[in-house]
Amino acid sequence: MSVRSVLLGFSGGVDSCASASILREQGFDVTLLTLETTSDTNLNIAAVEAASRLGMNLRIADVKELFRKSIIEYFIEGYMSGMTPAPCTLCNPLVKWRILYDIAKAERYDYIATGHYFRICKRNGYLYVRKAVDSLKDQSYYLWGLPQEYLHLALAPMGEMLKNDVKNLYPEYAKRKESMGVCFLNGHSYTDFFRANHISVSKGEIVDITGKVVGTHGGYPLYTIGQKRGLNSSVEGCVIEIDAARNRLIIGHDEDLYHENLSVGDFNVPNMSRLLSSDKLQVKIRGIGRNPQGYAHVEYTNDENLTVRLEQPAWACAKGQPVVFYEEDLVLGGGILKNYW
Repeated sequence: MSVRSVLLGFSGGVDSCASASILREQGFDVTLLTLETTSDTNLNIAAVEAASRLGMNLRIADVKELFRKSIIEYFIEGYMSGMTPAPCTLCNPLVKWRILYDIAKAERYDYIATGHYFRICKRNGYLYVRKAVDSLKDQSYYLWGLPQEYLHLALAPMGEMLKNDVKNLYPEYAKRKESMGVCFLNGHSYTDFFRANHISVSKGEIVDITGKVVGTHGGYPLYTIGQKRGLNSSVEGCVIEIDAARNRLIIGHDEDLYHENLSVGDFNVPNMSRLLSSDKLQVKIRGIGRNPQGYAHVEYTNDENLTVRLEQPAWACAKGQPVVFYEEDLVLGGGILKNYW
């Protein structure tokens, strides 16, 4: 019987190193793949050093142009249009998993894998992303966009693992500092990022819900819905709307940020009939934090949009954020928030 091969997305961090070790222990022939998304050579060096410690073959794929067009431009355009984009949730299907899948199919690897904390479940002929055992590290929220063909090849070695166990089992890999936040910002502020990309961010007016000018802001792309800090305003409040066309922030009160109806587009749903008929559907609009409580009901508006009716309102949701549909621990799909009321 031939050894099964797997192509593993690899950063050199503790989770990808642990994934590589787990897969090797399970008898797979593991090849590591690092995606070169930016010009930060330190990331490649870390991956090379980690692969050497593991004694595994490492490939590096230059995907900077794809990453720029698919993710960085999306990020910039989103903020400049007054939205709150979530680049990680699109990077998975459009860059990371896409490249893994394309290479695996072209070169006949049996499987693909990453160090994400999630599981895969098959129900009634459909494959679903499922929450990880470790609820604190679960990354299913960011993987709703994976199509069926990717999941058919996918392995999820971290799905049954607890983070503390990973650190204890593989202490030699736990020393490297884990990446946090938006990777291509490299720890820099949004202001510095826009400046480095020659994006003009100018001051503008802050107005209340009547249109009265109550202050000034430092550039609307630097703010998000629900934000209270950093508002140079004569009245207390939080951002309830971003008017990109007029370079304005509209402020109001917490109660102005509750919405019971959502319009979701750019969706990926494995089985639409299951989503529409579920009576145990819950919604996440952010990975952690104040998500709407209670159940939700989805209506198929048209080919481009779904309408979500919430039993209990969502607070401070922002256009551009992912809306992810859960039935207990299964991800029944997700999409991008287009509007709310």
